[in-house]
Amino acid sequence: MSKPFSASGVDGLDEVLGGGYPRGQISLIRGASGAGKTTLSLQFLMAGARQGERTLYLGTSETEDEIRKIAESHGWSLDGVAVHHHTGQELGLQQTMIHPAEIELPQAMESMLSIVRQATPDRVVIDSLAEIRVLTQDEFWYRRQLATLKRHFADNRCTVLVVELPSKDQPTLDSILTSIVELTQTTPAYGPDRRRLRIAKVRGQDFAAGYHDYRIRRGGIDVFPRLTAAEHRQALSSEQVSTGLPQLDAMLKGGLSRGTSILLLGPSGTGKSIIATQLAIAAAQRGERSAFYVFDERVHTLYQRAASIGLDLPAHVESGMILVQQIDPAELTSGQFSHAIRELVEKKGMRLLVLDSLNGYAYAMPEERLLSVHLHELSSYLNQRAVTSIFSMTQHGLISENIEQPFDISYVADTVLLFRHFEFAGQIHKAISVYKCRSGPHESTIRELQITANGVQVGKPLTQFQGILTGSPRFTGDRLDVHDRDDRSAIR
Repeated sequence: MSKPFSASGVDGLDEVLGGGYPRGQISLIRGASGAGKTTLSLQFLMAGARQGERTLYLGTSETEDEIRKIAESHGWSLDGVAVHHHTGQELGLQQTMIHPAEIELPQAMESMLSIVRQATPDRVVIDSLAEIRVLTQDEFWYRRQLATLKRHFADNRCTVLVVELPSKDQPTLDSILTSIVELTQTTPAYGPDRRRLRIAKVRGQDFAAGYHDYRIRRGGIDVFPRLTAAEHRQALSSEQVSTGLPQLDAMLKGGLSRGTSILLLGPSGTGKSIIATQLAIAAAQRGERSAFYVFDERVHTLYQRAASIGLDLPAHVESGMILVQQIDPAELTSGQFSHAIRELVEKKGMRLLVLDSLNGYAYAMPEERLLSVHLHELSSYLNQRAVTSIFSMTQHGLISENIEQPFDISYVADTVLLFRHFEFAGQIHKAISVYKCRSGPHESTIRELQITANGVQVGKPLTQFQGILTGSPRFTGDRLDVHDRDDRSAIR
């Protein structure tokens, strides 16, 4: 028994369609010029040819030579794909005393069907309906001929893609055709065009609604299905894992809870990236794979900073336990990024993800207001796959009186580690505290964070100070001689 759908030949599109294009039906590919309609159609035909099916490309706008040049630009061979270009004369585009809808349109449709009968294809692409549409301004005649076309292909179990530009007559096609794929592209103020597709309908078949990112590259189109966390639910057991820093584990009452999201929040220079690196290395030492995505700096800088405190990050990268990748937000879409993460989780066994930082990641979003929604979906997916996610976010400003948060996603995170600078005795110190932890009890103390050549050190609770989070604390202890090294170590 044959499958009820035909594979699209496009990575990710079959998942969005719910299996592929409905077999023996007509599907519409709608989009503006340059959206990738012809590329999508050729991939559909080549997929059929690889399966031994007879395929036919019926072009009305592009010549056969132009079609083959498009294929060559992608490095494709159209072996097994019959290409036929319909000329204006074949379509019946001639002057007549009778309205074209009465004579020329039926002639054009019959001319097309005669070619199809000779080829007896299993798959057909008609690219495009624009030349057919100009033969009539009467919606009744246009709809009647399309219905005839649909019956012919249904009787012969032929799967058909028709290509069309957006037009005011869209309801005519939408009501007749079985499935509709809409391609759109936008041009941001900076960076390349952003492309998305949407399945408007597929009769009798579940599909992934909403917008999905896609890209056109040499080799064809890639579709990145939108991540839906609800589709990946599974039962998980609670487990805590060490951060590699005993004092930080104590603050968290045992360590990080596996499968939760942790937000590292604070101004620039407070140690967020160093802690993120420490957490990734601790995971590698447990034999767990992690991915470290860098948005705000070069990978070389990350390596240098880690080496300066005795963390051998390159060794873990070379062993394959940590993937470090620098991301250019201007070249990335949220769909591409979440798809890459899903591949790492489901195919590579990644157990920990680091995004450094969300400030850079925000530039990859088409609308900033959607960032928290997307992060909630991403973190929910990772949680359900028992993957621990580490997000860092830089607040603007240096002291608490002028610190501003670019956007609020603290409610998305299960745990928030708060980082601050504070001044004491003519020196700038760093402080760390657990702002919240949904997964269990935690310390409410503030501890000093030291980053030295010997590594990261988390000190004892700063119980002799008040106002540390203001940036200018007041010492309330009995005695502290800041000129004595041993006494000064009391705050470290």
